[in-house]
Amino acid sequence: MSTPTGPASGLPVRMPRPRQSGRHRRPEPAVAPDGAPALVLAVPGTPGASVRSLADEVVSIARSELPGLDARIGYLDGDDTEFPTLAAVLARTARERTARYEQARAAGVEVTEPEGPVAVVVPLLAGPDGALLRRVRQGINDSKVAAELTDVLGPHPLLAEALHVRLSESGLARADRARLFTVATAADGIIIASVGGEEAVQAAGITGMLLAARLAVPVMAAALDKEGAIADTAEQLRSSGSAQLALAPYLIGPEIDATLLEAAAKEAGCLAAEPLGAYPAIGKLALSKYATTLGIPQTGAGAPLR
Repeated sequence: MSTPTGPASGLPVRMPRPRQSGRHRRPEPAVAPDGAPALVLAVPGTPGASVRSLADEVVSIARSELPGLDARIGYLDGDDTEFPTLAAVLARTARERTARYEQARAAGVEVTEPEGPVAVVVPLLAGPDGALLRRVRQGINDSKVAAELTDVLGPHPLLAEALHVRLSESGLARADRARLFTVATAADGIIIASVGGEEAVQAAGITGMLLAARLAVPVMAAALDKEGAIADTAEQLRSSGSAQLALAPYLIGPEIDATLLEAAAKEAGCLAAEPLGAYPAIGKLALSKYATTLGIPQTGAGAPLR
């Protein structure tokens, strides 16, 4: 029970926690600047319930990392009804920004006319894929909207972490090498599978070196969309002493047909981990690309690789 001057005698008083001072003070959480462009996630592949769930999870992670973020999803193969295309999402974002400005003016509020990009488009791709990136650029052009396009998400140490986790979830790697958990099916050679040509293989190879450091086993990258490349890489690993191989997709998931992974694993005679999917690092990296484009300071795991 309270009195007019505060809590009744004997009741605990909740006092605000003093702000920590000094060099160990926790940084103030970042928030999206007022009027900041929207983050639009460009999602490749055939849209469906599972793809939408994955994309929703990625943007949800990004929003949780930057409160106030306007995050939206545009599908490269959308139908403009249940799954809106990238061009349609960008056009609607521009209309809504103009409408907010005009409503504010009509209400007598002093506001500055919006300038700069309407949105920052982040491709939902772990590595470069020329064909898909051309389609993303075409979607931006079709929208007739000023939008910035970021780089793809990798290479980055967080993607090496994600590959490690997916391998361990499939029983193909130890979850924690430091604790020396015994995993009977742990691979002693890893093939990182990418799509998008030689540039994509090179980018996957950089993340592969980070993964090799985590697992202390040989790791090689190969093109999933080049006939025989996975099998040839498997042979190289076996000839160098690896007996039990695993296939680690350097892919989010929607950008490829799942049957390609199954066929490649069968051809190489090994088991395969799941694609990266909506691993938390994916949402953090998408936000990092957005923040870097706009010059928003970032700290923590999602900070850019230098």
